[in-house]
Order: sequence, then C-alpha cells, then structure tokens
Amino acid sequence: MILTGGGARAAYQAGVLQAISEILCDAGWPPARNPFQIICGTSAGAINAAALACRADNFGESVHKLFDVWSHIAVEQVYRADSLGVLRSGARWLSLLSFGWLLRKWRAAPPSSLLDNTPLADLLHRMLDLPRLDSVLQEGLLHALAVTASSYTGGQHLTFYQTAAEIAPWVRMQRVALQDQIGVEHLLASSAIPFIFPATPLYLGGRREYCGDGSMRQLAPISPAIHLGATKVLVVGAGRLTESPRQVTESARYPSVAQIAGHAMSSIFLDSLAVDIERLNRINKTLSVLPPELLENTPLRPVELLVIAPSERLDDLATRHIGSLPAPVRTLLSGIGATEARGAALASYLLFEASYTNELIRLGQHDTHARRADVLAFFGS
Repeated sequence: MILTGGGARAAYQAGVLQAISEILCDAGWPPARNPFQIICGTSAGAINAAALACRADNFGESVHKLFDVWSHIAVEQVYRADSLGVLRSGARWLSLLSFGWLLRKWRAAPPSSLLDNTPLADLLHRMLDLPRLDSVLQEGLLHALAVTASSYTGGQHLTFYQTAAEIAPWVRMQRVALQDQIGVEHLLASSAIPFIFPATPLYLGGRREYCGDGSMRQLAPISPAIHLGATKVLVVGAGRLTESPRQVTESARYPSVAQIAGHAMSSIFLDSLAVDIERLNRINKTLSVLPPELLENTPLRPVELLVIAPSERLDDLATRHIGSLPAPVRTLLSGIGATEARGAALASYLLFEASYTNELIRLGQHDTHARRADVLAFFGS
C-alpha cells in the first residue's frame, strides 16, 4: 500500500482504510488480519503508514486508532495556533521576507517557517508504538515499512525503509534508498511541507542533512513498493488525479500568494503520482504483449494496480470549513489570500480541524465502497 502526502487531506486515507476493513470483514477476512505486507508513505501519508505498520499484528485495531486520531484532530495538535505562536513564526517569517534587509537582528536566528509544528512531535509519540514495529517485522507479520523525505542539503529524494529481511538499497537518478530504524524524526522530516513547516535534521552516513517533505522531487512514488518486492499495489491518493479544468466565467485577477502556493502544493503532492501511474500502466501494457521468451529476459514484471482517490475537489470542501480554524491562523492566512475561494487549495492542506477531516473520512468511505468489486478482486476475495 502506498499512502501519498497532502497535509490535512490525508484524513481521506483513514476513511478509505476503514471501508477496506469493512469490505474484507464482510468477505470473511479475520478483522485482525493485515492485508498489506509492504506499507509506504509520504508526508502525512508517512505518518498514517507508520501508524498502520506499528499495529500490523491487528489491522482492525490499527485502522480504528487512525480513524480516532483523524476524526478528533485539532489544529493545536499539529502546529501552534495561539496568537503568540503565530506571531513568533508566521508574522516574523512574513516580515523577514518583506523587510529582511532591515531586520539584521534576525540574522543569527531567523524564523524558519510559516508555522511552528512543535505539537506534532507530541502527537506522533502518542500515536505510534515504534517498539511494536520491531516485533511485527521480526514475526513476519509485515515485510517492510518505507517513508520518504527530500534533502535540502544534498538535493536528493530519500527513501528510508525498515525490514527484517536483507533488501539491498537502490540508487536511481536523484533518488537514494537507505535502510534505517524509522523514528519520529523521519516522519517529521517527511511531513515538513515546504515553507509551511520547518526542515528536520537527519543524520545520513554520519553527516547531518536538513530534510523536508517527501513529496518534493518524488519522481516515482510507486517505485519504493516495487523495489521492496510488491507485485500488487494499492495507491490511496489525497487529491483528484484526473481533474477537469475549472470553468472560468470572468476575467482572471492577478493570483494571490495563497493561490500560487496552492498551485505549487498540488504540483508537489499530486502531479508526480499521476505521471507514475500512467508510466506503470504503459509498462504493464507493453509486458502483456511480449512473447514468453522475451518476458523471461527482462527484469521488468507486471504490477497489479488499484488506485483510490477523492471523487471531489478537496479545495472546494475546504472552502466550507475555513471558519473552523482558530482566529490567529485565519488572520495569518487571510493576509496571503488563503481564506478566499481561489486560495482554498493552500488551506486544504492546513485545515487540521475535525469538521473538515470528518468530511474527508466520509468521502473516503463512500469512494471505497463504490469500488467494492475492485477491492475484492484486488485482494482475491
């Protein structure tokens, strides 16, 4: 299973997983049975992936825990939303961008991001049971967990994977895999949305590198699962993968900062996945027409793919819930246009509020139950 990034949009994945659990139980699967031997995640999807992997000995319990977190989440659990916290990070950061040449006193310790995600570390410690991860790997209940990050220091895309088996790391253009003991610091790095959350230091080969969101420079999101041995892959997206162009009925205004940022976020979180899915489908089609003697001589192999992604635009859903954000955060975001409809794409990644996440969970459940036949076929039930 591959869980993609998207900030608060990752609540959709909790709905998908709960629906999968229900469909499999109805088909006769034991509730505790883990249907995924390889779990890969990026950004907020990496957090969901680690939470599932830690409880791979009881899939029903892991899905319930994940559902509980996302259905009761609040902004304050992810980043500081009080007036002082917003002033210390966001207001100072925006001021530095505007008047940094005047504010010499911040040269020694400049603000590093728009928001302070210190509370997220506490949430991860409460949410995860990392010692249990070691046990499920040793017992063979899970083959591998992989999470991704992007190194600002070295410029490479990084895949960290933990497994009890011996799997040789792989190297591709601008992509490096590293076998490691996955911890909270890897998840903080993987989910550090550029400019929004601060970079996290990770030690690679004895040297410190600062890393950010794993969706950046992620040229092949499906690749880690295949390198780890997957022959069937379920991808759970965090945005519509085939969105139709918006209908523009009036002359466009110059885009706001939030509108540009939201466009960039969609490019980071959504575009590479859509391209990789197209690439995998083309490879599968090519392999299907090769004669057996040629198929035996190629290292490529067909990979069965099931993709479940939102059937609605999540930025449109976010527009209805911007008012649920704490007042200091709304004030900060309104300054860059994120509380307007045209800037709602940016807000959709930062709306860690239960009113929004529960709507995403319901959408995930609906979209998955609508694909019930595909889910049963994928799992061979």
